[in-house]
Amino acid sequence: MKIQEKSVVAIEYTLTSDEGEVIDSSEGGEPLTYIHGVGGLIPGLERELEGKGMGAMLKVRVAPEDAYGVRDDNQIARVPKTQMPKGAPLEVGMQFQAAGPEGVQVVTVVKVEDDAVWLDGNHPLAGMHLNFAVTVVSVRAATEEELEHGHVHGPGGHHH
Repeated sequence: MKIQEKSVVAIEYTLTSDEGEVIDSSEGGEPLTYIHGVGGLIPGLERELEGKGMGAMLKVRVAPEDAYGVRDDNQIARVPKTQMPKGAPLEVGMQFQAAGPEGVQVVTVVKVEDDAVWLDGNHPLAGMHLNFAVTVVSVRAATEEELEHGHVHGPGGHHH
């Protein structure tokens, strides 16, 4: 079976930066399992996997526009410390969930001042080219229940 919309796909992968730094990998763990075509992967990687079969090995470089987007300086805001969680030790690199105009998003502390904190709402990988080394481990049709729930059930997926 080839990867197509509504396929359950399991991949082993290593994600690196342009400098060769490993950002994420399935090595030593379970393959990443997802339903193809429902937004479970970044668009650029999903597009490259379309039509591939079990055992396919590929290297893919995904531009920011097809991954986590370009960096947007409008996503950086100075917030008074009084609006931060009480008693939280505020340090650069910490992440919090914040309510924004598009719902809940993760923000990263990028600067701490005496009376304020600078928060960045960009995804940590925004603006980066992402390099994937991928092996397709398996491909199968999604069940009606998986499609209804929007995620994979069983090994590598969600267990109800």
